[in-house]
Amino acid sequence: MPTAAFADDPSVTDAIRAVDAVWVILAAVLVFFMQAGFALLEAGVTRMKNAGHIAGKNVLSFAIATLVFWAAGFAFSFGDGTSWIGTHGFFLDTSDDSIGNLFSSLSFTDVPMGAKFLFQAVFAGVSLAIMWGGIAERAKLIVYFVFGTLFIGLIYPVIAHWVWGGGWLASLGMQDFAGSTVVHLQGGTAALVGAMLLGPRIGKYNKDGTSNLIPGHNTVYAVLGVIILWFGWFGFNAGSTFMAKGTFFPYVAMTTNLAAAAGAVAALLTCWLVLKKPDIGYMLNGVLAALVAITASCAYVKPWAAVVIGAIAGCFMVFSVLFFDRVAKVDDPVGAFSVHGVAGIWGTLSTGFFAAPDLVEKLGVGKPGLFYGGGFTQLGVQALGLVASFAFVFAASFLVLYAIKKLVGLRISREEEIIGLDVSEHGASGYPEQLPHGGAYLKAR
Repeated sequence: MPTAAFADDPSVTDAIRAVDAVWVILAAVLVFFMQAGFALLEAGVTRMKNAGHIAGKNVLSFAIATLVFWAAGFAFSFGDGTSWIGTHGFFLDTSDDSIGNLFSSLSFTDVPMGAKFLFQAVFAGVSLAIMWGGIAERAKLIVYFVFGTLFIGLIYPVIAHWVWGGGWLASLGMQDFAGSTVVHLQGGTAALVGAMLLGPRIGKYNKDGTSNLIPGHNTVYAVLGVIILWFGWFGFNAGSTFMAKGTFFPYVAMTTNLAAAAGAVAALLTCWLVLKKPDIGYMLNGVLAALVAITASCAYVKPWAAVVIGAIAGCFMVFSVLFFDRVAKVDDPVGAFSVHGVAGIWGTLSTGFFAAPDLVEKLGVGKPGLFYGGGFTQLGVQALGLVASFAFVFAASFLVLYAIKKLVGLRISREEEIIGLDVSEHGASGYPEQLPHGGAYLKAR
């Protein structure tokens, strides 16, 4: 009788590698699903006449981010090179066997190259999605193409390389486990620059400088969007462990959830105290601000510290939104900089206070925080990283957006803004039965 030849049974190492790869892909899918959360949240807190455009641009944004990150962004971020930028691995022209030679910063995990790229690509996509919230309801569609390409290809990778790709901040021991600075501060800073250069929406401010509320059209969309983002954040933070074995990724998921819950409650109570009403929108942003803050520290802090970090982030966010709206007069429709920038700053600094010695030893990055006897060393590294990252992203984003403004313009016309982006940019209303005036506008053109 003929006998069949069977391959050797997989070893324990092979099995662990396979499980880790499945976990990283699953985490990447969770992070990708956050695009749905952004679409619902941003559409919900803006007006009906712009809803289709605002939701749809998330698809365009992620598509641009994926292609540009594949071509250049991934190599600049994680490729071996100098302490300032990566110089190898463009178009992912490599194999798993050569990862260690081209992407040594990612050699700590044995998952396949495709899983590593996908996970980092969805992170870059989130950072870009954050930016669009700050310029919602008044930016030209061409801005998404031009700025999106340059942000993912040239701006985002610099900070990613500095902190995660073996760059100079990594060598100093900067602690940013899942991207409070790399992902969120970058996106929030770009949003701030965009909002400043575009100027406020029509009707936002009166002649005496007082601010008018421009309410969104669907609070339920916004709530559902935040729940999806909260859900996706488990992939964001816990997935950054790059491993399913052991107990570490459940621990990171736990601290993430505790912080989010604390942020929701703290933000609602804070706005209730300050504004005399428990505003739902502030509670939603409190969840996100806390998630942003815990993103840097989720693997470095104890559960009690996660609650403190999340609660402080929720409080900070309320006062930040009020400051930019009423004092700085920056019209940020979704509070992008307050949620992702200010909370990102706090989250990055928080490890300098709360990083626990046993967790720091486990991760092998940086030193314990001030409250554990570590002194000011780690806090100083975190502060230096924040200043350098903010300065670079602000300057680079300003140069790119200012150039776009001079060459093709950033903002749609007054008439187009009044009629809404759905019709003026795309020729079709997102709510054709509720907004029938779109057809008349198109005929007039």
